[in-house]
Amino acid sequence: MPHTRSAKKRLRQNKKRYLRNRSVKHTIKTFMKKVLAAVEQKDLDGARHFYRIAVKKIDKASARRIIHPNKGNRLKRRLSVRLAALEKELAAGSSV
Repeated sequence: MPHTRSAKKRLRQNKKRYLRNRSVKHTIKTFMKKVLAAVEQKDLDGARHFYRIAVKKIDKASARRIIHPNKGNRLKRRLSVRLAALEKELAAGSSV
């Protein structure tokens, strides 16, 4: 438990930031799951829609250093690979 005034204030700030950062991380994970669910259901429009939102959330979190920028890039890359694979699969299926 902090004793000095400055340490008490720092603890209050850390709690607020922790909760804010946690909610942002949960939002990112939610939209990533929505993209992956849409890919599993082969819903290209839904996957694209949620991909755009997920990328926006990831970029904002990376810019604010809530997540490390390299982690943000890695997450976006994983989603884009899945989306591209779905697009390729559907394009191949429709041309046959």
